[in-house]
Amino acid sequence: MSNPSGPPTPPGEEPTVFEPRAAAAPPPSGESPLPVGHVLQEYVIEGLIGEGGFGIVYLARDTQLGRVVALKEYMPSSLASRSNGSQVTVRSERQRETFELGRRSFVNEAQLLAAFDQPSLVKVYRFWEQNGTAYMVMPFYQGPTLKQWILEHGSPPESWLLALLAPLIDALEVMHHNRCYHRDIAPDNILLLQPSATQMGQPAVVRPVLLDFGAARRVISDATQALTVILKPGYAPIEQYAESSSMKQGAWTDVYALCAVLYAAVSGRAPTPSVSRIVSDEMVPAAEAGAGRYSPEFLAIIDAGLAVRPDQRPQDMAALRALIGSVTPPAARRADDRGGERSAPVPLVEVPPPPAPAPSPVIAPGDDKTQVMQRAATPPPAVPVSRGPSSKAPLVAGGVLAALLAVGGGWWALAPKAPAPEPAPAPVVAPAPAPTPAPPPPPPEPFTVVAGLQDIVRHADPLLGVNVLADKSSLRIGSDRLQFRVKSKEPGYVYVFLSGTDKRHFYLLFPNEIDKNNRIEANTEVVLPRKSWAITAGGPPGTNHIVTVVSRNPRDLKRVGLRAAGDEIPEFDLAQAEKLWAARSAGVSPFVGDAVCAAGAACDAGYGASLLEVEEVVRGK
Repeated sequence: MSNPSGPPTPPGEEPTVFEPRAAAAPPPSGESPLPVGHVLQEYVIEGLIGEGGFGIVYLARDTQLGRVVALKEYMPSSLASRSNGSQVTVRSERQRETFELGRRSFVNEAQLLAAFDQPSLVKVYRFWEQNGTAYMVMPFYQGPTLKQWILEHGSPPESWLLALLAPLIDALEVMHHNRCYHRDIAPDNILLLQPSATQMGQPAVVRPVLLDFGAARRVISDATQALTVILKPGYAPIEQYAESSSMKQGAWTDVYALCAVLYAAVSGRAPTPSVSRIVSDEMVPAAEAGAGRYSPEFLAIIDAGLAVRPDQRPQDMAALRALIGSVTPPAARRADDRGGERSAPVPLVEVPPPPAPAPSPVIAPGDDKTQVMQRAATPPPAVPVSRGPSSKAPLVAGGVLAALLAVGGGWWALAPKAPAPEPAPAPVVAPAPAPTPAPPPPPPEPFTVVAGLQDIVRHADPLLGVNVLADKSSLRIGSDRLQFRVKSKEPGYVYVFLSGTDKRHFYLLFPNEIDKNNRIEANTEVVLPRKSWAITAGGPPGTNHIVTVVSRNPRDLKRVGLRAAGDEIPEFDLAQAEKLWAARSAGVSPFVGDAVCAAGAACDAGYGASLLEVEEVVRGK
């Protein structure tokens, strides 16, 4: 956007599959899925990807951008059916409240996912309500699920599982910071991108993507879960079966399911359902199921995460990550496709035996080379003298020894001198191994406008939830106007930063010289840009990156190098921005300025942030 403009596919991003399946033929009349060829907004349905308890996922084509997408429809089969072609209706009035609760949850999840920018979470391009239900559009990735991969390859090595686990923990932690829990993690809900390649006989590490948020729920405070959940036996912990408010769901719920996935990968079967285990726990522990193939530490973590009682598990993803970090890296163990046996340690320096006939020196812990040499030159101790019951025995022994030394000394003085014996060779001492040099620090990240925007989001407070939704994910150059909606979990002040499509401009889009009222109240929607400063897509074609910040206190942006642009929208001086980037401190973005607080008052500099991407396209494409 040449004069300052929600979310397209970032350049180079792979197009998302949930469960790969060939495009389906139009379903027979009366079935729930929409037929092939049906049009929803600018999307044409080309096939069926899959059906779940809460929705239907279609293969669709975006007629404006010419790309294939996954289109998900909220369709809880137990609560609703399709009538009059595409309209979705509730089966009975008594189910309407539950249906509406689920639809609101579906929309909330879509809004939340649209705000995430995490490679292991499905990206949402746009969503809307229509036909009595709701829809969301996501990328279409191609790849097998973890369930399919294990069926084909068998149990993976520990190093492969650890590499797969790290991005999943990161993705779930992002969700949990926004008080959103997946609650349906299972091997068939983890997609593997770029699979099948192998390296030295080992399966290549792939990027996982969490799928099927149909069972996910926005959990706020002590809200009850009124919508019935379709659970996967073996992967759902006991609290998902309970109706009691005393057994809440939370981050520990996803910890159980993720460890259940690891158990299935290690043992080849799902864990025993938690409702059975609470009566009589006959499940074979991972420590037994994977013994000899995986390290005991790794198996112990799986068992800890599968504790039936929620309070006995790791309580969140940070705790699980800390446990995983304590596992000895598999690279330090014997390479083996089947996992974790350990080999004997290999000495860093081989110590040759000392030459005969000199006795080997006794080397005590902590001795340096000088101490060892002194001990080697010391004559061997005298043969111990047998002691009687008298307490004077040590003194007598000492007197005899002194007399012998005196006699010997006289003999030495009278006898002819023999040549002095050659001294015993010095013992060979293994030098301490040279310390492994630390790897060189990574080169500093060069400044780009997009990197600066991402850095703002990286240092935001994840608990100050900011949701931003574009009315259109793509804008036709010369005709469509940019418009997006902002909601914040807390009251504060809104600041909007923009990188244009040419990536050569860095704007403070809002507040600006025309509109300085940037106050936002909690859970109140603010629509931007306002009519007084409407913005039309001006090209060139490409992707705009927009970061919306909500700060608890106003911010002073004078020191960040802003200058007024011709259209009254302040713009960053890129030369000054590059200097700020080079001199930035860890943990702080240089572009958000300083929080302004009352004199003498404690100042909260925290802010929430959300990244939005809006594509500009040539009209007609």
